Amino acid sequence: MGKTIGIDLGTTNCCVAFSEAGTPKVLPNKEGSRTTPSVVAFTDTNERLIGHIAKRQAVTNPKNTIYAVKRLIGQKYNSQQLDSVREHLAYEVVAASNGDAWVKAHEDTYSPQEISGIILRELKESAEEFLGEEVTEAVITVPAYFDDAQRQATKDAGTIAGLEVKRIINEPTAAALAYGLESGFNGRVAVYDIGGGTFDVSVLEVQDGVFEVQSTSGDCFLGGEDFDNSIINWMIECFQEETGINLRFDKMALQRLKEAAEKAKCELSAVEVTEISLPFISSDATGAKHLNLKLEREVFNELIRELAERTRQPCLEAMSSAGITAPDVDRILLVGGQSRTPLIHEMVREIFSKEPTMDLNPDEVVGLGAALQGSILKGEVKDIVLLDVTPLSLGIETQGGLVYSMIEKNANIPTSYSQIFTTVTDNQSVVSVHILQGESDLAANNRSLAKFDLVDIPPAPRGVPQIEVTFEIDTNGIVKVSAVDLQSKREQSINISPSSGLSPGEIDEIIQRAETNKAADAKRKDFIRKMNKLESMIERLQKTFKEYGHFLSEAEKEKIHGHVADAEKAIKNENEGQIEKSFEEINKVSKVLSEAIMFGGHKTKDD
Repeated sequence: MGKTIGIDLGTTNCCVAFSEAGTPKVLPNKEGSRTTPSVVAFTDTNERLIGHIAKRQAVTNPKNTIYAVKRLIGQKYNSQQLDSVREHLAYEVVAASNGDAWVKAHEDTYSPQEISGIILRELKESAEEFLGEEVTEAVITVPAYFDDAQRQATKDAGTIAGLEVKRIINEPTAAALAYGLESGFNGRVAVYDIGGGTFDVSVLEVQDGVFEVQSTSGDCFLGGEDFDNSIINWMIECFQEETGINLRFDKMALQRLKEAAEKAKCELSAVEVTEISLPFISSDATGAKHLNLKLEREVFNELIRELAERTRQPCLEAMSSAGITAPDVDRILLVGGQSRTPLIHEMVREIFSKEPTMDLNPDEVVGLGAALQGSILKGEVKDIVLLDVTPLSLGIETQGGLVYSMIEKNANIPTSYSQIFTTVTDNQSVVSVHILQGESDLAANNRSLAKFDLVDIPPAPRGVPQIEVTFEIDTNGIVKVSAVDLQSKREQSINISPSSGLSPGEIDEIIQRAETNKAADAKRKDFIRKMNKLESMIERLQKTFKEYGHFLSEAEKEKIHGHVADAEKAIKNENEGQIEKSFEEINKVSKVLSEAIMFGGHKTKDD
């Protein structure tokens, strides 16, 4: 049997962990990093780059470098929330045939599930390389406030990656699991989770290994990407005021601005002021234009204050749903990279009237909790019980476009509920069941999950037939609905496969495409790592040569210059044969330089 891993599939970065004997640990990726950027790039030859390699070339290939795709998963193209997201993306978001938000790279389009699946496959392979065994199963985390469509889409992404998704678990719940195991904490904890693209808050009661989620709330369009965008907007406005040039529609400039914004944001967590310098960001008739700005933490706080304030209401809602107030919360656990922001700390202290804790790395704690949940599912950990909740209410549309709520928000899962309905016209032979998710009493204001018809109902006056509708939510938070006519026993059921999801045939097609590309992708990644290694060798040689080159003869110096020039040309042209040759040549001249240093320049032919 293959191994089970825990995956925090983040908007900005991913983290993979594995639990052995109930002790979870983070697994490094192939480059040795403990987190992997959630970035996929497509080169001019349509090769796929993933993670750090993809992120490093984003500035030179902005239109074909896909990032923050988690914000698109399970979403419609015409969603109002996506308008502000699309504005800051360097790549193109397009409408799929069914109205979903997909992405475009070169002339091809990809669903967010496929992009996420590419990332998950890379994480799976990295874990296999580290563990030395096949990985077949995974527990994948999602924001607590993800609806059914987004959860289904995440599960599809796992399938595309070749993983059996054993459980979809809420990110704050996973963090609380890891924290509770590490600290042995008993009491009530509020998990304040603000990552790259989403914000969640969950209230849990932890007692002797029982983790009971009492409530959850959040915002699926609030996170570090929005903090970055606030800085980007500020930079664009400052630059336009100074030069009259609007950078908003320059894709390459936007990518450079994004990298600078992310860097400035991180630095302002530790310092009071940071410098932003982007030479040659644009040009006009008078020549090249450079962006040089100083951003103070006080100014940054004003830029993001409205965003930070948006976390207040979900926190109050979560406490209200749990039937508590701030003094009833024993600990506040900060999760997600954006939780390092000083203004966020101030906001949390103000809301909960106590100091938050960040005892575990906020970038890793969710992945650790997911791995621990994997151990629980395999029976390796027997003294921990997890009781989670559904984030949004579920119901059906009734006469007049109203909603009858079947399962209320924050109901414990797994759960089921049945209700008897009837017909509204005489001799009605078909009953349509429209399944909705959301908190509005009006059907039009909720998320439509699916529709199905119960047909061939025996003729009868209206109000006489008895139609029993049953809702079931499994441990992943995924919904199944059935309807049965109690007289004829005719039944119809549906496992919710939302219109924003992929069909089984589409998933199979994507899996086949991934397998076809696997060998080519692996070869390309190895080649890029080889080029990176050669670049490092050249850099070390040049640094040593600059300091000790005077020990060499003129002929030896010329030889080094020639080989370095050949190697740099090979890298620029991606000439595989010449790169292999350059490895040997750079190694040889590096050895000659090392020997010259050792002998202080007095080495002779006889030596």
